[in-house]
Amino acid sequence: MLTAVARPKRSLAELIAAIESSSIATGEQAAEALAFVRDGVITGEGPTTAGRVHFSRSLDVRDAEWCARILTARGVNETAVSRQEAQALFQINEAAAERSDGGKFDDLFAKAILHHAVSASGLSVPSRTVALAPETSIESWAPARSNDINVEVLEWIAAEMRGKRRSSRTLMTILAVLFGAAAPLVHSLPQLADLGM
Repeated sequence: MLTAVARPKRSLAELIAAIESSSIATGEQAAEALAFVRDGVITGEGPTTAGRVHFSRSLDVRDAEWCARILTARGVNETAVSRQEAQALFQINEAAAERSDGGKFDDLFAKAILHHAVSASGLSVPSRTVALAPETSIESWAPARSNDINVEVLEWIAAEMRGKRRSSRTLMTILAVLFGAAAPLVHSLPQLADLGM
């Protein structure tokens, strides 16, 4: 179930300064910064849309760049993508009815969700700047097949995706690999049937 990432309490400038300059930034701060992107996508207004024409419910290249900047900031780069950040990305994905980003957000979204899933399953992941880079193939760092994928993580992802009007083809491919890796667990997860897995 999608738990809403709260409205930001600090300014975007404060959050960006914290995650780009602090060595102890948190996923919570990054998720709060991503909430500004989500709000800009929903309304077409706000600090992430300043200085350009931005229609509501649309996601463009600059929105994708904001997400990449936030997710790969120095302060969070060496940590795994957090559940809060992953939830914020699910919200951005769902809010964006129109896309004009050339697939940049979709690629980042899928890699970030996988980064979270692999790490939350206790497996090692590379730094975000490596794992989330457009030129990095997922196959270069993601487990091809692993029986170590955490059931709770799979259930959470399935719940986040169920009933959504928009799904990421890249994310669906990755999840097919993850769910395939956890094939013995599939029968115990009724949510997966809803996703056509």
